[in-house]
Amino acid sequence: MRTIQGVGVSAGIAIGTVRVLAAVDYAVERRVIDDPQAEMDRFRAARDTAVAQLKQLRDNVAAEFGENKAELFDAHRLMLQDPDYAECVEGLIAQDKVNAEFAVKSVAEQFAAMFAAMDSSTMQARAADVKDVSRRVMNVLQGKCDSAAQDGSVQGDAVQNGIVQNGIAQNGESHIIFAEDLAPSDTAQLDRAKVLGLVTAKGSANSHTAILARTMGLPAITGIGDAFDPADDGHVAVIDGTSGAVFVDPDEATLTEYRRRKAEAEEHLSLLRKLKGKPTETKSGQRVHLYANISRPSDAAAVLANDAEGIGLFRSEFLYLEREDWPTEEFQFDAYGQVAQEMGDRPVIIRTLDIGADKQVDYFNLSHEDNPALGYRAIRICLTRPEIFKVQLRALLRASAYGNIAIMLPMITSVQEVRDAKRILEEAKSELRGERIDFNESIQIGVMIETPASVIMADELAAEVDFFSIGTNDLTQYTLACDRQNPSLERFADPHSPAVLRMIQMTIEAAHRHGIWCGICGELGADLSLTDTFLRLGIDELSVSPTSVLPLRNVIRNH
Repeated sequence: MRTIQGVGVSAGIAIGTVRVLAAVDYAVERRVIDDPQAEMDRFRAARDTAVAQLKQLRDNVAAEFGENKAELFDAHRLMLQDPDYAECVEGLIAQDKVNAEFAVKSVAEQFAAMFAAMDSSTMQARAADVKDVSRRVMNVLQGKCDSAAQDGSVQGDAVQNGIVQNGIAQNGESHIIFAEDLAPSDTAQLDRAKVLGLVTAKGSANSHTAILARTMGLPAITGIGDAFDPADDGHVAVIDGTSGAVFVDPDEATLTEYRRRKAEAEEHLSLLRKLKGKPTETKSGQRVHLYANISRPSDAAAVLANDAEGIGLFRSEFLYLEREDWPTEEFQFDAYGQVAQEMGDRPVIIRTLDIGADKQVDYFNLSHEDNPALGYRAIRICLTRPEIFKVQLRALLRASAYGNIAIMLPMITSVQEVRDAKRILEEAKSELRGERIDFNESIQIGVMIETPASVIMADELAAEVDFFSIGTNDLTQYTLACDRQNPSLERFADPHSPAVLRMIQMTIEAAHRHGIWCGICGELGADLSLTDTFLRLGIDELSVSPTSVLPLRNVIRNH
C-alpha cells in the first residue's frame, strides 16, 4: 500500500480502479504569417465559436446544478470577450506577425502569470480559468472542435482516453480519475455516473474545478504534487475527500475500514435524498431555519452537501488561529467572499473575532490571566483594540457585496458594547464609501447571547440588533459557574439544567417581543433530546455541525 497526502477539496469516499488521464500536449508551433488581418479574423471566428460553446455548456450546467453554479461559465465567456484580452492577442499577431494559436497561448500565459502573482487566493485560482478558455480557442483554431457536439465539449481535451468524451463514458466502467490537472470545463463535462472521484497533482480548494466537484458530489483531492504517478493507472485506490488521504493498492484493513465509512456515508446520503429541499417544518406547520456551523472557508462545501439552509456561525477566529501573523484585510475579504459566493443567496452569519480564554494566539501578546474565561476576550479585545477590529469589519463589509452576509458580535454583556461596536462599524462603512467600494448598506447585525448579563438585558439588546443567536456552550458555563475546560466539573456542568433552559426561554421571549428572530448555535442545538423543548419554546433557527443537519431535520419533520 502506498499512502499519499493531498488536500481534500470535496468530501466523500471513493473506492475503485484508477484511470490516469494523460496530460494533453498544448505545444503550439510559432509560425510567421504574411497576412496579419486574415489571422486576426481567424482568431475572432475561433473566439466566437468558443463563446458559443461556453454558452451551451453554461446552459447544461444551469439545468443540472442551478443558475448560481453556471455563473462560472458566464465569467469564462466574459474573459474571452474582454477587449483587453482580444487587444493583446491581435496586437501580438499584428506586431510579431505570428499565427493566432501562438498569440493566444502567449497571452494566456501572460494573463495567468499576472493572476498567479496576486495576493488573493481567489484571484490566483483565476489563472486556471484563463488557461481553460484560451485552450478552448486554441482547440478551435487547431481543428480539434467537433462542430456537431451540442454540449460545448471539445475533442482532444483532458476528458478523453476512454473515460469521458462529450459527457459519456466510453468503456462502461466507473473509475477514480488521476490527472495532472483538470480544467473547470473538463470537470463540468464529467459523467457523474461513471466517475467515482478525482485526484489531481495541481489545484486548490479555491479553484472553480474544486467548487464544481463539490457541486457534483464527487470526492476530490488536489495537490498531491510529485506523488502523481501515471503508473497507478489500473490499480485499486481509496480516496478520502475530507482528509485528503489517497491509498493506492490498499491493504485489507484499510479497505475494510473505508468500506464501513462509505456505507455510513451512503446511509446519510439516503437520508439526504429523502429530505433534500424539504422545509424544516413540523407536522403542525411550525417552521425552523436549519443552518450549519463552520470554522474555515473550505467547510462551506459540507454545508451545501448536507443541504443546510445557510451558515449560522462562521467562527472567524480560525483565520487568526491558523496564522503566525495578523491576517490582512485582503486575506480576510478573500475568505469571507469565497464563502459568500459559494453559498449564493443562503445566509452566512460571521462571528467577529473571538480570541481569548481557551483560544490563544501568540502574536496578540495577551497577558497571562488566572481566570481567562472571565477575562480579556472576544468583543473586549475588539473594542479596546479597534485597529484590529476595523480591519475585520472592512473585510466583512466588502465581502457582503458578494453574498448574504450578516455580522454577529460575541461575548456581549451590555448595550454599550453593542453601540460601541456599531460605531466602529459605521466608521468602516464611511471609509469604504469614501473609497467607492461596494458593500451591503443594510447588512444585518446580531449578538450572541452567552452570558447571564445578556439574557437579563435581552429586551434592551433586542432594540439594537436584528437577531440573537444563543451560544449554549458559554451560556452553560457562565450560568452554572462551571469552567467548561475543567473535566472534573463535567457532572456539574449540565446543559440540560433548568437554569440554562430558562435562560434560553427568556432570550427567545425577549427577541419575539421586539420582532427579531432568535436561534441557537451552540452544541445544544444538535441535542435531539431537547428538540421538542426548543420547538415548544418557539426557537426560530438552529445552527449545528453540517453532519447533524439531516438527522435534526428528520426529527423536526416527524414532530
